[in-house]
Amino acid sequence: MAQTRRAFLQTAAMAIGAAGTGAADAGDSPRVADGRTNRGQSPGPSPAQVPTMRFGGAEISRLIVGCNPFYGFSHFNNTLSQVMKEYYSAARVCDVLHQCARFGINAYNYVDLGRAGQDLDRFEAEGGRMHLIVQGIGDPAAFYKARKPLAMYHHGGRTDRAWMDGKIDTVREWCRQVRDLGCLVGVGSHKPEVLAHVESQGWDVDFYAGCVYNITRTEDEWRKALGGELLEMPSEIYLQSDPPRMYAFMRQTRKPCFAYKIMAAGRINERAADQAFKTAYESIKPTDGVFVGMFPRVKDEVRENAERVCRILGKA
Repeated sequence: MAQTRRAFLQTAAMAIGAAGTGAADAGDSPRVADGRTNRGQSPGPSPAQVPTMRFGGAEISRLIVGCNPFYGFSHFNNTLSQVMKEYYSAARVCDVLHQCARFGINAYNYVDLGRAGQDLDRFEAEGGRMHLIVQGIGDPAAFYKARKPLAMYHHGGRTDRAWMDGKIDTVREWCRQVRDLGCLVGVGSHKPEVLAHVESQGWDVDFYAGCVYNITRTEDEWRKALGGELLEMPSEIYLQSDPPRMYAFMRQTRKPCFAYKIMAAGRINERAADQAFKTAYESIKPTDGVFVGMFPRVKDEVRENAERVCRILGKA
């Protein structure tokens, strides 16, 4: 006899609970690739070391760990965002950063929100070090004084809002403030036309951070793109035709660029992951990098992503 809907849901709930048991049993120290935990140990580097690029005065990995999963910014739905928040204790954030370092990932796309500063302090107290490429929000002076990051760029969503409100000059003024601090300065955006405007106007910036999916279209722009329709959660629609447009901008500028959301915030499935990474690295310059968030709740994403990048870039 076919399962009833109630029985099916009960079975699914039990399966989900069982899948979560391992992570819960691990407490605050998730298991990493070698089956042990990071804290209290000093394991050597992994044989797989992510290739690097020169950025300013530093040599940084071309794969940069993102911060969104750490703090529940899933860009998917509220349920996944809450799961991320519950999974990522401060200890787990530090464990993932330490594991990244063992694979040669030495740069962190940091945002100074919530407890992020406390987590970074803990990571550094445990001996960890990361070059910070910061999503800049608000007055940059105090943050720069406290952290001395390698680079700061104007947060992409806020750049786009300024653009749509006719206030893009406020972004340029923010960039001037960062330049006066002596820090590498950049502009982030989800819209290639915004970065093209910055480039054509000759802004005094060192780099760009571009989301390969334009998720900040207005409602009218979405209706036009979708043939008059409007989907639920329009701010989280990911069009397959978007990445080539952002990648085209990144190739034509001489300045370093960082691509982000290359996996469409988790919407690209496992079978297509290799191709998404391959497309990203083949579409950008050798002086460009990629931001990728890590969420090893089900599998070891740090190892998987690091080894994938090594294969793509020919450094097994």
